[in-house]
Amino acid sequence: MNRVDFYLLPTSTPHERRVLACKLTEKAWRQGMNVYIHTSSETETGIMDNLLWTFRQGSFIPHEKATAPPAEREDMAVLVGHGNPPEGFRDLAINLSLVQPPLCAEYQRVAELVDEDETIRAEGRRRYQAYKQQGCQLETHKLDE
Repeated sequence: MNRVDFYLLPTSTPHERRVLACKLTEKAWRQGMNVYIHTSSETETGIMDNLLWTFRQGSFIPHEKATAPPAEREDMAVLVGHGNPPEGFRDLAINLSLVQPPLCAEYQRVAELVDEDETIRAEGRRRYQAYKQQGCQLETHKLDE
């Protein structure tokens, strides 16, 4: 059974969800975890790829797109993509998509980022129920502005 943390943001801007994903990634990476950031599209993957370098002054999170050739992502602990993660990336999935990450039952932890946007909230509730039915350990974190 895995753990799923729902992070509830008080805003409805995609940028805030992305920045939170960067902060969670940085924390996990510093703890030695491998992280797969699951996005909804190639465009979103590109946005996250750029933001991981620039989300705050002095940030450095070595990462690669999951679609990069194996030699380029071989030593990476952080991957960003919108499909199945490569083998070995099962410590933490950070979900920026409206659907569960692929192979989510295989992760030790999943972070679901939900903001005030009506569609994102509705789909977040749907995923919460699905995780509950799967027997996952659920935690909810309401973030302040």
